[in-house]
Amino acid sequence: MIEARYVEIDGALGFVEIVTPDHPATAEALPTVLCIHTAGQSGVQWRHVASALSDRGYRVLVPDLPGHGRSEPAVTGAITDLVDYGDWLIALLSVLDVQRPLVLGCSIGGKLTLELATRPDFPLAGAIAMEAQAAPGKVNVTGLRRELEDVAGPARADRTYLGTLASIGHSVSPAAAHRIALMHKREDPEISSSDLIGWGTHDVGDRLGALTCPLHLVCGLDDPWIDPRAVERLAADINAADPGRARFTGLPGIGHYPMEEIDDFAALADGWLMELRNAAAPAAARSEVTA
Repeated sequence: MIEARYVEIDGALGFVEIVTPDHPATAEALPTVLCIHTAGQSGVQWRHVASALSDRGYRVLVPDLPGHGRSEPAVTGAITDLVDYGDWLIALLSVLDVQRPLVLGCSIGGKLTLELATRPDFPLAGAIAMEAQAAPGKVNVTGLRRELEDVAGPARADRTYLGTLASIGHSVSPAAAHRIALMHKREDPEISSSDLIGWGTHDVGDRLGALTCPLHLVCGLDDPWIDPRAVERLAADINAADPGRARFTGLPGIGHYPMEEIDDFAALADGWLMELRNAAAPAAARSEVTA
């Protein structure tokens, strides 16, 4: 069952899909997964995954960030600081009365997953950050700021299409890669450039000691935006300080968009989510005993 809702946050309407099994006993009792899209895109990236995850027993929340998809722009204009998106997501979860969700995000959605996972005032049940590093992302921020002054160039859609193709893994069929790239051409160039400025400036490296949940770092080994070795080292560094806290998975033949590139991604994600839930359970039990 898919429920489409608009909620007012900071003076603008935000859109979210809430996907649940067709006949849940109690939807509120289901584990909740927040799925966060990539730069310039919208929740449509999760259109296949959300329903498949709900069939596996999850309540799935798929928002469009401000200015994306069916959400109104922020009243202050296009957002260039991912912390602001983090605040917006917390506000959305609060409106929906969601506590301790699982979070699954990709690209800026992966960075937002790290952002949310390092906020002690809003602990998560588990986090899967795909195609994201804790340090600032690899972009030319100065060039992006300049590009914001000329966002209506007719070649922009073609650049988005070709850039998407270049970011998809070699294991993906040409037909599937073409479809993904066509879908990505729908983005608003002002919003996507602003998002990439956020990608290139966001840094949670000094906050990783504040992780509130088990963390799974995932990256496609064909992703030109990410250094898989750096992501793997990040997991190792987290585990050196807190053994078993983080896990790394590299995906051969996959690029920057695993949820769109991998057939039946929901099955893979379900396994990861179950591992996070199992890892979080002993910690929650210890917390209850201490309390």
